[in-house]
Amino acid sequence: MIDILVVGAGPAGLTAAIYARRAAKQVLVLEASTYGGQIINTPDIENYPVAAHISGFDFATKLYEQAVALGAEIRFEKATELFEEGDHKVVVTPKNRYEARAVILATGSENRKLGLERENTLLGKGISYCATCDGAFYRKKTVAVAGGGNTALEDALYLADLAETVYLIHRRDALRGDAATAEELKKRENVKFIWNSNVTKLLGEPRLQAIEVTDKGGSVSTIPVDGLFIAVGRIPENQNFAGLIDLDEGGYALAGEDCLTRTPGVYVAGDTRTKTVRQLVTAAADGAVAATAAIHYVNGTSNR
Repeated sequence: MIDILVVGAGPAGLTAAIYARRAAKQVLVLEASTYGGQIINTPDIENYPVAAHISGFDFATKLYEQAVALGAEIRFEKATELFEEGDHKVVVTPKNRYEARAVILATGSENRKLGLERENTLLGKGISYCATCDGAFYRKKTVAVAGGGNTALEDALYLADLAETVYLIHRRDALRGDAATAEELKKRENVKFIWNSNVTKLLGEPRLQAIEVTDKGGSVSTIPVDGLFIAVGRIPENQNFAGLIDLDEGGYALAGEDCLTRTPGVYVAGDTRTKTVRQLVTAAADGAVAATAAIHYVNGTSNR
């Protein structure tokens, strides 16, 4: 019987493991692929307190090593099922069946990609999925944003304060995001809208230098850019746990800043839950909050 089982070895999950181990709880972390989550793709982190510059890979490695040094066990297995059995929880993987007193779900979410050739290889070399993370690298440069929802609008507005020119490329003829944000964006002289179009090719070697854009009529144009920010949505990985947690229409776990779900003893942390700010620092904060709640639950000092 494990005290606290954490699903996901990203910043939220590993922070939760650190806090739980410091409270002398037995901790098992299950990770489907590799530790670190999406942050390992970030070449330079500049917005995390204390660490002025650190690569995402180095950050993830240090976090992993800290959790392991404290005694957290990490196994690379994908959690495929979660259910209750008596007074404890059961997590199933293709290899094993684990019983735990409390479970913290920190599976994160994946960026929805455009599916273009070289999209992965140009990540950090002109391709980004996070304007607030990487926007500062494109000060006084030309960038494009692909998307038309709230994230795309907010990214474009943020970049408009930094970049010389921002192209907003949307596959429809009207924006889907918040009307007030859209109106504010339309006031910016350095923002140019490209309607009824999709980014269809990435150009440049070894860095992105231009994008090919195709409109609904089939006309193709080439736009020189230094960066492309892709904001076409994210994909949370929560469906395997829907029996014990509630999900919103986008698949995110419904939970507030307390990280509590509708099931006592089950918590969610990081990008996998409903939240306004999805950043490295907020993921770590969630891990600490969820672990603290789980510790109280295991100790019997809280029924949640």
